Amino acid sequence: MELADYLPIAIMFLVGLAFAGLSLGVSRLLTPHRPTPEKLAPYECGIVPEHEPSERFPVKFYLVAMLFVIFDIEIIFLFAWASRFDQLGWVGLGSVIIFVALAVETLVYVWKRGALDWNPPRRARHRVAPKLDEAA
Repeated sequence: MELADYLPIAIMFLVGLAFAGLSLGVSRLLTPHRPTPEKLAPYECGIVPEHEPSERFPVKFYLVAMLFVIFDIEIIFLFAWASRFDQLGWVGLGSVIIFVALAVETLVYVWKRGALDWNPPRRARHRVAPKLDEAA
């Protein structure tokens, strides 16, 4: 293939970028900008918030969410491998064994570090060491 064969793709890419930019620019110019307290308030499924939350989500929540996404993507890679299992042969099998071993090792590491434990008092670093009897 020559570079000229990619010209229609480049033209469509540029037309798409121009359309997106033009649409955003025109909407920015034509839209009235009159903010009101109702427009600036957060929208939560139509329910008006009665009060602000007492605390934010803990960092642990976001950590578990990120770990879920990472392991979910790893499962998608396994589905892609399984769909081409016959064509990949032994090399593909060896690669996926290494991949799964690293994924399991990562899960064990995260588990040992306590990232999946939602009960901090049970974690070793939060336990209070028993005080020794000073009279002894």
